[in-house]
Amino acid sequence: MVPQQIERLQKLTNEHLHGLCDVLVDCVEGGASVGFMSPIARERADEFWNRVAQAVATGQRALLVARDELGICGTVQLILDLPENQPHRADLAKMLVHSRARRRGLGATLMRAAESLARDCGKTLLVLDAVTNGDAARLYERLGWVRVGEVPNFALMPDGAPCSTTYYYRSLSVDSVDRHIHETTTGSQAQSLCEGFDPPHKLTG
Repeated sequence: MVPQQIERLQKLTNEHLHGLCDVLVDCVEGGASVGFMSPIARERADEFWNRVAQAVATGQRALLVARDELGICGTVQLILDLPENQPHRADLAKMLVHSRARRRGLGATLMRAAESLARDCGKTLLVLDAVTNGDAARLYERLGWVRVGEVPNFALMPDGAPCSTTYYYRSLSVDSVDRHIHETTTGSQAQSLCEGFDPPHKLTG
């Protein structure tokens, strides 16, 4: 069963860090191009998540996780610390789902939760990139993200093979065609995810 409760972590404990490392290592060793080469050392994953924890504590990032009976099985981030002339947007990054929880709709659930959190915290535009024609890219397109363009030979796959990346954006304006996603997220869930949110750049006007 897909976890329906998505939790926003304001402070990461050792338990959280352990579970997030499990997810990252599983994804990289499974062939996902998410910024790391294979094999990925546990220490390398731990260093990454500790840096994320610091950014979460200072409000530079928002971190969402999903759980199943074995612990954290998915995660996604919003990067909020952007230049001062871009207070209206955030970057969506590191949408990761453990192999044990895939093909159950969890990726879509995480994406909708991230969009809802961004919207209710004053963001009207999200941007992300993904391996061209990969599973994640196909998911984003099914969810209504708009394809902008492709950059050839942008990065390496975990095995060292070159890959292209495709950039996408998502308008979160309530007047846009994606209003239905906003309406499918309950107000109580959105309020819970956004509780205590204090972005580093506030909207003016």
